[in-house]
Amino acid sequence: MIDINLIKNNPQKVKEALKKKNWDTDFSELLQQIKMKNKLQQDNDLLKEERNKLSSQVPIIKKSGGDVESIFAKVKSINKNIEILDKEISELDDKIFQFVSALPNLPDDDLLPGGKENNQAIRTFGNKPFFDFKPKNHVELCESLGLIDYERAAKISGKGTWIYTNEGARLEWALLNYFISEHLKDGYTFILPPHILNYESGFVAGQFPKFKEDVFWLENTQPQKFILPTAETALVNFHRNEILSQDDLPKKYFAYTPCYRCEAGSYRTEERGMIRGYQFNKIEMFQYTTPENSDLAFEELVTKAEKLVEGLGLHFQTSKLAAGDCSHSMARTYDIEVWIPSMGIYKEVSSASNARDYQARRGNIRFKDKTTNKTRFCHILNASGLATARLIPAIVEQFQNKDGSVNIPKVLVPFMGGQTIIKPKSKQ
Repeated sequence: MIDINLIKNNPQKVKEALKKKNWDTDFSELLQQIKMKNKLQQDNDLLKEERNKLSSQVPIIKKSGGDVESIFAKVKSINKNIEILDKEISELDDKIFQFVSALPNLPDDDLLPGGKENNQAIRTFGNKPFFDFKPKNHVELCESLGLIDYERAAKISGKGTWIYTNEGARLEWALLNYFISEHLKDGYTFILPPHILNYESGFVAGQFPKFKEDVFWLENTQPQKFILPTAETALVNFHRNEILSQDDLPKKYFAYTPCYRCEAGSYRTEERGMIRGYQFNKIEMFQYTTPENSDLAFEELVTKAEKLVEGLGLHFQTSKLAAGDCSHSMARTYDIEVWIPSMGIYKEVSSASNARDYQARRGNIRFKDKTTNKTRFCHILNASGLATARLIPAIVEQFQNKDGSVNIPKVLVPFMGGQTIIKPKSKQ
């Protein structure tokens, strides 16, 4: 959530920043509501002050034998007015909260405005693979190698799903184990969160209320619950309503979960196979830190994600997203994107993002500053480390051989029981 003081003190600056995210808003009504609330609050405080003065006179008048009934009548009238003002203030508070909570995070100043068209590739690893034969796409390869069963997945679940089979399941699990081992080496704490979350978890993450329809909701649950779209939604709530010690920061976590995405619209032809689905596996990295160490934490997460893809030997690029392509809650995002030869484009396998204090304000996540002894909002960051659904297409396409076999990345060989190559079923 944006600090409301930023809006009150410089609404035009906030308006211009939000425009970079293609978000046009008018603060005039909000500012009027804030002004009205402050006036009502002042009136209410004066009434309470008057009530307290009258109440303090009661024992004195009683002691002198005077009549206090007139005072009781005045206090009763004041209480009624206070009750009316309390209700009006509460209603205004709710309107102000609903308006501000729906606003996206402010983008960092150095981001370009606009959407995907203004994303910038800032780093590239390796070269695009060259084939002296006609290469196959990942759907053909996964089927010929017996890695994925698309037909049976569609039969038992529907479009946008797949079933890992045999070496495909082992390859998927090898990737996850590779990521987990690397995060443990780097001192991150392993978390296995619940997959069913309450509304407040989605609100703190910034997914609600605007993106409420993008998740799978459970019926017949009170209060209503949803299935997590990413482990970030759980991890951002891990320290909700807590005050952390500055000495304990940064807190570094990673979690494994499937991700469940209910996305509107049809799937494009080029996103067949595993490129886009309703369920996929992902390791999520997460940090809570101080504002002063926020940028350092971001660079650490980006570097970690890049090293994981680099370790697999895949050709990829890192892109700095324009403001309008950053998600609703994020001030800054870099995408790590692998090359998919059959599609001729790069596809994201990790998004590293800095929410600054936006999510911390929504979740009241603070730390005690050792210098000032005051509480301050944490900065919160996340990055995929990594998502697998686009890595397997990249691996089988980039590492395919003329005979239809696929070389297994060296870092995965120990997790594949020493196996170095996957051969077509007919040749096994």
